[in-house]
Amino acid sequence: MFRTFRPIPAGSLRLLVFDLDGTLIDSGADLCASVNAMLQHFDRPPLPDTVISTYIGDGAARLVSRSLGEPADANFLDSALAYFLDYYREHKLDQTYVYPGVFASLDSLRFEPGGAARSMAVLTNKPIGASQAICDALGLSPYFFRIYGGNSFATKKPDPEGLLALLKEAGVSAQETLMIGDSDVDILTARNAGVWSMGCSYGLAPHTLVTVPPDCVVESPADWPLALAGEGEELACQG
Repeated sequence: MFRTFRPIPAGSLRLLVFDLDGTLIDSGADLCASVNAMLQHFDRPPLPDTVISTYIGDGAARLVSRSLGEPADANFLDSALAYFLDYYREHKLDQTYVYPGVFASLDSLRFEPGGAARSMAVLTNKPIGASQAICDALGLSPYFFRIYGGNSFATKKPDPEGLLALLKEAGVSAQETLMIGDSDVDILTARNAGVWSMGCSYGLAPHTLVTVPPDCVVESPADWPLALAGEGEELACQG
């Protein structure tokens, strides 16, 4: 099922840009385990996964800082971030998996209605090394002409720098582009670049889509092509 707040001109979309965590993959368990491993290393009490999940979306540095209670000591933060990244690098695929329906929907969306190939890319705030390695290991990489991470540019989402770079590389306009993600960070990125947006309520931060509503909200990856085709159960809403 999907909800439409503003009709998306699906027939004219030539570029689809996906967030990674909470959109293509469920990485929550490995991220939470890595945060708690970092907290344990620095003699801090563990946090519930439900709490850590609310800190995900703005990159590793912000995740670590929030989990530590926003300490002011920059050197300590650097050490904590380094430990988290080293641990996560080794454990990033322990429990992470591709959401059911993702591969079938990506196959369905690879071509425009007229049969022309459609460009697809990943834009995440996760470091590029881990992002690329996860996409490679889980079989996602062949679908995307670019995979950009949180350290691929001078800025991170919701700054539109990375998204605008993808538009330029794909040779498309903002009106021909859709950003798909599970958090307000993704929707704000889409707004800042002037592109269309689709929110994923099944992801890691669906509560943030209430305050920053996208053009359309879907309940599973299987709904991506249905929403763009205008099929299935559609609930027209006021946004």
